[in-house]
Amino acid sequence: MKKLSLLFAACLMASPLALADVVIIGHPSGPDSISSNQVRDLYLNRSQALPDGQNAKPFELPEGDATRAEFHSKVTGRNDAQLKAFWSQQVFTGRGQPPEEAGNASAMKARVASTPGAIGYIDSADVDDTVKVILTP
Repeated sequence: MKKLSLLFAACLMASPLALADVVIIGHPSGPDSISSNQVRDLYLNRSQALPDGQNAKPFELPEGDATRAEFHSKVTGRNDAQLKAFWSQQVFTGRGQPPEEAGNASAMKARVASTPGAIGYIDSADVDDTVKVILTP
């Protein structure tokens, strides 16, 4: 019974962490909004332009990152293994390269903030005034 109580208490403490959502961020001079389908197309090499016509520069978090998993689950519908297979095929056939990787949320914000046309995703708790939220999927 004591173990069950400890497990319950641990779950209650961890639950606020699970409430944060992934958000799509853009460069401050980029579009104010974007659709989920447009984001999916950018991350699956189906499109290379933002809604305002700028060339898009998507950034990706590393494999195994929880925010990456949430993003792809909500937007592309693919897991890490499926993405790896998809990009292997794209590279092999010469159709494209995977998005450039940012090591963590801070690096993602810095890259998006300093690259015109950039798009990325982070946990909503990490948003600050250096980037703008353009979609909450």
